[in-house]
Amino acid sequence: MECVFGLVGDGFALVVADTSAVHSILVHKSDEDKIMILDSHKLLGASGESGDRVQFTEYIQKNVHLYKFRNGISLSTAAAANFTRGELATALRKLARNNFMNPYSVNLLLAGYDKDIGPSLYYIDYIATLHKIDKGAFGYGSYFSLSMMDRHYHSGMSVEEAINLVDKIIMEIRSRLVVAPPNFVIKIVDKDGAREYAWRKSIKDVDASPAAMA
Repeated sequence: MECVFGLVGDGFALVVADTSAVHSILVHKSDEDKIMILDSHKLLGASGESGDRVQFTEYIQKNVHLYKFRNGISLSTAAAANFTRGELATALRKLARNNFMNPYSVNLLLAGYDKDIGPSLYYIDYIATLHKIDKGAFGYGSYFSLSMMDRHYHSGMSVEEAINLVDKIIMEIRSRLVVAPPNFVIKIVDKDGAREYAWRKSIKDVDASPAAMA
């Protein structure tokens, strides 16, 4: 029941993700940050199996940093998206030759800001499909987020308009999805860099330690 969605506005891009860590019918925590800050001007929102999501996003982040250390310049958003897509494609085809399953069950939204280009958003799915988009989503929540964005999104949205739309989408997901994630994190990237913008919480994690229950 995950949900990750994002959009491009006037001079910025934002990514929103639920923060539930679940396995089968169990909720392990409700404050899991699924949006990684790749570097000063890039965000990577991910959905999928927890192990794949954490391992793959960390792998991409470290390689983005390594490129900068080796070459003295940062990858552009488009270059980072193509590198990510290439790593997924390589893993997919390497395993397919041996009749194994795809090692990375993960879907990604990569947002970034480049000085000469401005904000951009890239859709990368688990079979290495890559598209540059203005708005996109993954997970069961995408049924509602995509329809809401089709209705209300327009190019050149201000930050206030975008956040207002995000809040509408979150309310729609909470009210209509059977098992809806309660908490969401919002991160934004613009000329000033990538950063956390806000959280939308309806519940808090319960401390189930013996000391807390005493």
